[in-house]
Amino acid sequence: MTDIRRTILWVIFGFSLVLIWDQWQLYNGKKPTFFPKPEPVATAPLATPSAPANEVPLVLAPVTATPGQVPTTSADALAARSEKIEVQTDVFKLSFDTEGGSLVHTEFTKHRDLVDPNKNMVLLDQSSSRVYMAQTGLIGGDFPTHKVPMSFSGERTLQDGQDQLRARFESAEINSVKLVKTYTLKRGSYVIDVQHEVINNGQSTVAPQLYMQLVRDGNKPEGESSFYFTFTGPAIYTDAKKYNKVDFEDIEDNSALIDKSSTNGYVAMVQHYFASAWLLPDGVQRENFVRKVDTNLYAVGMITPLTDLAPGQSKTISNQLYTGPQLEKVLEALSPGLDLVKDYGWLAMLSKPLYWLLDQLHSVLQNWGWSIVALVLLLKIAFYWLNAKAYSSMAKMKAINPKIMEMRERLKNNPQQMQQEMMRIYREEKVNPMGGCFPIMVQIPVFIALYWVLLSSVEMRNAPWVGWIHDLSAPDPFFILPVVMTLTTLLQTALNPAPPDPLQAKLMWMMPLIFSVMFFFFPAGLVLYWITNNILSIAQQWMINTRMGVPPQFNLPKFK
Repeated sequence: MTDIRRTILWVIFGFSLVLIWDQWQLYNGKKPTFFPKPEPVATAPLATPSAPANEVPLVLAPVTATPGQVPTTSADALAARSEKIEVQTDVFKLSFDTEGGSLVHTEFTKHRDLVDPNKNMVLLDQSSSRVYMAQTGLIGGDFPTHKVPMSFSGERTLQDGQDQLRARFESAEINSVKLVKTYTLKRGSYVIDVQHEVINNGQSTVAPQLYMQLVRDGNKPEGESSFYFTFTGPAIYTDAKKYNKVDFEDIEDNSALIDKSSTNGYVAMVQHYFASAWLLPDGVQRENFVRKVDTNLYAVGMITPLTDLAPGQSKTISNQLYTGPQLEKVLEALSPGLDLVKDYGWLAMLSKPLYWLLDQLHSVLQNWGWSIVALVLLLKIAFYWLNAKAYSSMAKMKAINPKIMEMRERLKNNPQQMQQEMMRIYREEKVNPMGGCFPIMVQIPVFIALYWVLLSSVEMRNAPWVGWIHDLSAPDPFFILPVVMTLTTLLQTALNPAPPDPLQAKLMWMMPLIFSVMFFFFPAGLVLYWITNNILSIAQQWMINTRMGVPPQFNLPKFK
């Protein structure tokens, strides 16, 4: 049994060293040694390939129409026909392109950039370092797409006392069909209402289809930590298949599996803390798609039919575009399942009530840092009796530890008799060596769920706690919290009964030190959570040891 435990511990220890080394390589901008990841390809220049009339055009440049296919244009024509229209509300600074009336830049005035706190957070962008846009247009024939020049009319700034503004983009007629896009932005909202009016001024019936897509490069957001993983990429939700994340790699090798046809749901592009999503009303038929647009450039979208439009007729489709922070309550109210873009992983059923409780505590305390402390305190109270059983078992083990150590030294040359004698001592002292494990194992899912709540909640961004902690989503700038966490972890290890096997005892001391390295690069809010949990655990363990008459002892390792 001892050899088995020793082997398992060595495997865990070795694998942990491998993972930490790879993450350290990533953190320093080097290629991982053991688990290399595909290197991101630089965003390619925007290309202009042709596409069939019934497919969403791949082109990202403005065009002139050529019968029967998606036309192309030169870079000079692109510069001549494209103009950026700046629109601002109390929460947004937006940029629309008159090429197709596409949304090509979103800047959030209430959220700071992760890399440069002096700048606003930018999500959608069309620059040398990022391609991320929201596009719409018509297919099913030679109709206006997101590549045609459009004229702008409407307002550019939300004035004091004004609740909303409208930005209108109108295309010229292509094959006698005109497309008019109207974006309505409301005060305090990250939801953009979009109306697409299709007008048939021709002499024959047409049957266009409306597409809405989000186009993004496959690079991770700038400033993302290499010491923990968060998902970046497309997501599709339908009532039938629920929430489905799609890796860029699966799009690249054409292996993505999605629910292609539905009458509900949304398509989204997701990253840590922020998301964009196109939404249609329930009951509207749509075809969902993901695809590669160009080198390191991908799209997720939906296509909906407009039915036949007779000469002189028009049809309007109303939909919504969300682009903003992953505010759980806002997303829940906007569309079923949209709150799932805030990724809690497989423990969502536990994470959601924990977030609700954290939010309620914040409404009282008005400080996210103290709310984290209060939430951990409430959880420790809720699990008090489970922890009491675990710590009582540990105290009994600690009380008989001298007897175990003496016996091991006496029988060190007879392993079989040593095991028999150890089991006899456990029976006589009524000690279960596993008695401290089960109560703690029951709690592990809850604390993992809380970890994901703190890692995923955008409310932690730029949220101060005390003194030097100005952003709970960023690492402690002076590494004070990670050092405190390391010390409390070591103190907790010292208070635990020492394993009988000297090798296990040394590993029990080395593992906290190894894992503490990662916490130097974790968000301060997560480290605060672990510190609070450690301190409360130490206090309860000390109290139970004292009550059971077990004097405080520090099982310091003996390294030889």
